[in-house]
Amino acid sequence: MEDLNFRKGDAKTDVFGSDRMLQPSPVEKIPDGPTTPEVAYQMVKDETFAQTQPRLNLATFVTTYMDEYATKLMNEAININYIDETEYPRIAVMNGKCINIVANLWNSPEKDTWKTGALAIGSSEACMLGGVAAWLRWRKKRQAQGKPFDKPNFVISTGFQVVWEKFAQLWQIEMREVPLTLDKTTLDPEEALKMCDENTICIVPIQGVTWTGLNDDVEALDKALDAYNAKTGYDIPIHVDAASGGFILPFLYPEKKWDFRLKWVLSISVSGHKFGLVYPGLGWVCWKGKEYLPEEMSFSVNYLGANITQVGLNFSRPAAQILGQYYQFIRLGFQGYKEVQYNSLQIAKYIHDEIAKMVPFVNYSEDVVNPLFIWYLKPEYAKAAKWTLYDLQDKLSQHGWMVPAYTLPSKLESYVVMRVVVRQGFSRDMADMLLGDINNAIAELEKLEYPTPTRMAQDKNLPVEAKMFNHGGRRHKTVK
Repeated sequence: MEDLNFRKGDAKTDVFGSDRMLQPSPVEKIPDGPTTPEVAYQMVKDETFAQTQPRLNLATFVTTYMDEYATKLMNEAININYIDETEYPRIAVMNGKCINIVANLWNSPEKDTWKTGALAIGSSEACMLGGVAAWLRWRKKRQAQGKPFDKPNFVISTGFQVVWEKFAQLWQIEMREVPLTLDKTTLDPEEALKMCDENTICIVPIQGVTWTGLNDDVEALDKALDAYNAKTGYDIPIHVDAASGGFILPFLYPEKKWDFRLKWVLSISVSGHKFGLVYPGLGWVCWKGKEYLPEEMSFSVNYLGANITQVGLNFSRPAAQILGQYYQFIRLGFQGYKEVQYNSLQIAKYIHDEIAKMVPFVNYSEDVVNPLFIWYLKPEYAKAAKWTLYDLQDKLSQHGWMVPAYTLPSKLESYVVMRVVVRQGFSRDMADMLLGDINNAIAELEKLEYPTPTRMAQDKNLPVEAKMFNHGGRRHKTVK
């Protein structure tokens, strides 16, 4: 007789008593039928169960902590598409307010109530928009002069993030790279100008270089570029890639001129989901004035019930991040942002100083200007060591830490480095735990009798694939 009190797979069954939990998760085909929300939730959650705790991920620049009210606010807007401005007009206004605040942090000279800028999915889209605007302005001028416009180029250091490589390939614009060296750890203005010509659409200095954490000297570049433009008759502008530094410099170094106070800085891009303190994905790009945003970049549609003008590479985008950014501006204010960024910087400096005391290591730079830095093995230590920084990376990952090891870009690819990015939510106690685990890992590695596979590969000049995403974007291989 059938047991009417038990039917396997019934919605009343405990999650782990459900027959759905005996089946593998779907890989290629959608399941034949539905299941309960409790089971579906548990299956998805279990897939991510063994991942790193986000706040222990020191490889990422992305915000991994927001307070409960910010999270609540964003969750309440999770079903709103920002592009539906007719249906959600106050969010469009809020977006404009955020652009105003960001532009004014960068000392925008615009007198209009609403500053010229655009929302982006992240710093990558923001960089793309800034680059496309520079290209279209250059092309329009060349067309008006009756000159060829088929060979555009831009100049940037080898410390660029991968979006600029994508920009060059997608729009067929030559990328001219100024090499970084141990003697010249940031963009050299004179070397950059040597690469410029009448086809240069812009020079791109970086504030918060992904690879090193350092800042290019935009003021020195602007001064040199002013003299160069006066001499040649060109009007080459500057687009500042401030993906990280754009939300650090205004609060910690307000006297430093890197923004719209400089003559040739016409556009700046930043990530809102890095040191803007908002969950991904969010970015901002601002121009010095509306005349620097080409009309061709604005697209109007009317199928949403009204004429909507939009600047961006993609159309639909979440509104939740706008609410999150505006909340942070209100909640923290200028002083609050300053305190958060100051604490992150001080903890980064503390780790930097402690790393310098460890026998195997040397820091790439004595300065920590942003809450991130890199270090490498002392050459004399590395020669005798049976391990590499890739092995240290693996040891730390056993304790939940994600600290990436990677090679530096062109001309410095023989250096394998490690990087720490300190973000909101990373405390002094966590820093001490990290340093303790690094010391313990070194002690274990120094007991090795034989070289590790990565060390043997280095000795044979064989490639070593990085096992961790380091936000450089490009694939790196070690060289002896």
